[in-house]
Amino acid sequence: MENFEQHLDSSQLENLHKAMREIERGIVEFIGAEYIRSLIARFFLTGERFIVKAGFDPTAPDLHLGHTVLIQKLAAFQRYGGLVKFLIGDFTATIGDPTGKSETRKPLSREQVEQNALTYKEQVFKILDPKYTQVCFNSQWISKLGVEGLITLSSKFSVARMLERDDFTKRYKNNQPISMVEFLYPLLQGYDSVALECDIELGGNDQKFNLLVGRSLQRAYGLNKEQSVLTVPLLEGLDGVNKMSKSLGNYIGVTQDPNTMYAKILSISDTLMWRYYELLSAKSLEEIATLKAQVENGTLHPKAAKEILALEITERYHTKELAYSAKEEFDNVFAKDEIPSDIETFSFESGEWICKIALDCGLSPSTSQARRDIKAGALKLNKQKISDENLKLDKGEFILQVGKRRFAKILIK
Repeated sequence: MENFEQHLDSSQLENLHKAMREIERGIVEFIGAEYIRSLIARFFLTGERFIVKAGFDPTAPDLHLGHTVLIQKLAAFQRYGGLVKFLIGDFTATIGDPTGKSETRKPLSREQVEQNALTYKEQVFKILDPKYTQVCFNSQWISKLGVEGLITLSSKFSVARMLERDDFTKRYKNNQPISMVEFLYPLLQGYDSVALECDIELGGNDQKFNLLVGRSLQRAYGLNKEQSVLTVPLLEGLDGVNKMSKSLGNYIGVTQDPNTMYAKILSISDTLMWRYYELLSAKSLEEIATLKAQVENGTLHPKAAKEILALEITERYHTKELAYSAKEEFDNVFAKDEIPSDIETFSFESGEWICKIALDCGLSPSTSQARRDIKAGALKLNKQKISDENLKLDKGEFILQVGKRRFAKILIK
């Protein structure tokens, strides 16, 4: 590729260095950096955009902040010349990605795929610029491959290369079954890069093998390009240990209400806060370094730094007004020990057992846990700790509370 960088003036060179710093921020691995530099330099000189791809299997209807690490990196590319191909793997999702799995994953039905894909499309434009985004579905080209095309595709990659993938190697050594369909998954994902003629592909660091298959197939199919590959880390959830996951309950959903979103961000540890700043904030690395220095020298309280982050993220997915309203509600409830203004109301008959009430309101997962909460002093009625685990409520209106965050209004008839 022509060396466009040598034609840049000093201002454009500075912008190129800035672009590369932003793109490299927080990534795990970067393959083909020079190619990306040349693409951005070409954009600065000619305005010609380049193709950046990321694939999402619509296996769940809601995005959480862990997913947005990748989407925000796509948005960064858009600012420097990237035309994003947001690929929804509606065909490959019916197979099931085996990455990181110890057994064959159950495929989704076509109805599930279509419903989840629709939700994804609605959510990604909270981050991406629609003008420079094309939402694609890989069934558009994979469905047309046919038997002959599939055999040709399979001939481009060896079984030995496929078994280089860590999860396949482990399962093979442990005599666990690997279906031929699972071998097809990385081939089909790689073929997406051929069909879209991608310049760059992004994915989680657990997707590295599949992303490199795309590079190999572009060579094998004679494209006069070889996509660069960037992998991003898997964001830790609220516990600071496991990756963010809805199934683990340590997630912050993109569609969660602003009060919940704000409160969850405020709940992360002071250490994890800087990880979230690096991977989720739109602030520059210089701005984040300044905030960190202020916290370290004592001129800014860690909670205040966390509030800045919580406001930014809540505003991104809602509005500035709702973000500040969430902050006010949080301050009232948690700092001033007030009752939330919008808690759910539940009705019961007179004489209902307190532990059963806590269960039915969703404040405790079981009556046994409710008993443990009472013994720990965590279950309160009208702000007073409950001491009697056999308590039964008579007619009246009550506020039942577990810990500092969960409330329910109780009406006893």
